[in-house]
Amino acid sequence: MAQFPIKRSIERVPGGMMIVPLLIGALVATFMPGMPKFFGSFTNALFTGALPILAVFYVCMGASIDVKATPYLVKKGGALLVTKVGSAIVVGVILGHLIGEQPVSAGLFAGISTLAVVAAMNDTNGGLYMALMGQYGRSEDVGAYTLMSLESGPFLTMVTLGVAGLAAFPWQTLVGSILPLAVGMLLGNLDREMRDFLAKAVPVMIPFFALALGAGLDLHKVWQAGLLGIVLGVAVVVVTGIPLYLADRLTGGTGVAGVAAANTAGNAAAVPALVAAANPIYEEAAKSATLLVAACVVVTAILSPMLTAAVAKRFQRRVAQTKPSAELAR
Repeated sequence: MAQFPIKRSIERVPGGMMIVPLLIGALVATFMPGMPKFFGSFTNALFTGALPILAVFYVCMGASIDVKATPYLVKKGGALLVTKVGSAIVVGVILGHLIGEQPVSAGLFAGISTLAVVAAMNDTNGGLYMALMGQYGRSEDVGAYTLMSLESGPFLTMVTLGVAGLAAFPWQTLVGSILPLAVGMLLGNLDREMRDFLAKAVPVMIPFFALALGAGLDLHKVWQAGLLGIVLGVAVVVVTGIPLYLADRLTGGTGVAGVAAANTAGNAAAVPALVAAANPIYEEAAKSATLLVAACVVVTAILSPMLTAAVAKRFQRRVAQTKPSAELAR
């Protein structure tokens, strides 16, 4: 039977395994909104079951996190984690005072919300970061994502929104949002075979929860997300990239790891819906935030590698210039 490069074609799109199913779900919701209910059963569940799929996803994600990281990984990963989340908290506090929980309703920035910005800034694209570090960084820097992967899920976004003075979440909700990740970490660290078994499911789950998330979007509003998504993507790279670069330099790095972390994870597009499920006051903001964060994934997936390559080349040029001087000094 003839073979078609479906997977390879999807992966050519930045964040393709998240973006393409999300778009398919949105097309169904826009032009055939009654289709899932018409077929019912498993078909309807596939288009409406984002939360159960995400719950399993975070258990598997947690299993891939190794708590026995070396001191360097803890120092580097911890510095980048604190800086990334800290940047989101600062921006969240500012926007929380300016616009509150609800999205901007009119004008050029219609649809933007504190939830969208915080969700986009809080979560690093691990696959992209590790690929960039494999090409431009050190193997130790690749491992730093072990700690940074704690950004995954809605927990830190909920905490950030609470710190920003917006609608808070009861402690049970906060614990519940991180419990699947914690259970996964426990299983993965108690049994290496369980880690290998569960970790394999992480990339497999992404297109399925993306499809379900897309099924809740209306493409008639995509043109708004197009412009705002670009603006948000640039803001994530700049606003988080500068402090991340400085944090990397202060912890003995070249700055390359810092800018490689200045992007948005594909699964961050799921966070607004999870936050809205935990606190209904964010339901209106979550509708546009999901689309905005998804657009931000694509924009940062393009800009972050370009910036990382530029910083790496600059560092290599500086090293090449200092070598001849050192040899002459001898």
